Amino acid sequence: MLNAAIRDQLNRINHRPMTRLGKSRWELFAELDRPVLQPLPAERFEMAQWKFCRVHVDYHVDVERNYYSVPYPLLHERLEARFTASVVELYHRGRRVASHPRLSGQGPYSTGPQHRPPAHRAQAEWSPSRLIAWAEKTGPTTARLVTEILHRRRHPEQGYRACLGLMGLGRYPGQERLEAACARAERFLAYSYRAVKNTLTAGLDRLPLDELDTQTAPRPLHENIRGATYYTFEEPRC
Repeated sequence: MLNAAIRDQLNRINHRPMTRLGKSRWELFAELDRPVLQPLPAERFEMAQWKFCRVHVDYHVDVERNYYSVPYPLLHERLEARFTASVVELYHRGRRVASHPRLSGQGPYSTGPQHRPPAHRAQAEWSPSRLIAWAEKTGPTTARLVTEILHRRRHPEQGYRACLGLMGLGRYPGQERLEAACARAERFLAYSYRAVKNTLTAGLDRLPLDELDTQTAPRPLHENIRGATYYTFEEPRC
């Protein structure tokens, strides 16, 4: 009822001539505004966010913990990322250089084949062989871990970030501890930079590998945990 009454009054006010102009609001709209109106966009407006990002050595940028490729000549350049719920667009100096469907979760890669450097590019800043050669200087286990990281990616370049992260761990606390941490990661089939970093942070690299197999965490005290004695079987007395 109230909305109907307001609509009736609104229509009356819009068609009432204004004293100063001698025309109604509706007449002015039809004369001035309507002729220059443009059609509505074919697609609904979609909210977008913007952020600055740097192109890493694997020619990918990090947008919300997912990784999107750009043309490899843009290595180390600063880009602008525009991302919506469905698409990620990357701009360099105002020009769009890449567009990808928005990835879900955290960690996946979206790599455009046209963004990869030519296979014969000899002056590549990093390559799988160079990374493995560096890892061999630390130790054979580190080399195997780096090789496995690169092998498990769809494109080897997607593993460069993790391998270069391992290189940083080798500076502190040192290559000896890095080799020990890589041995533990290999033992538990944890082929990732994060597994090695967590091992070093917790100091587990200082423990012998055999001790890791037998070591168990102390059992917490809780009334719902009965313990081994609860299940002790007693022979019935005759």
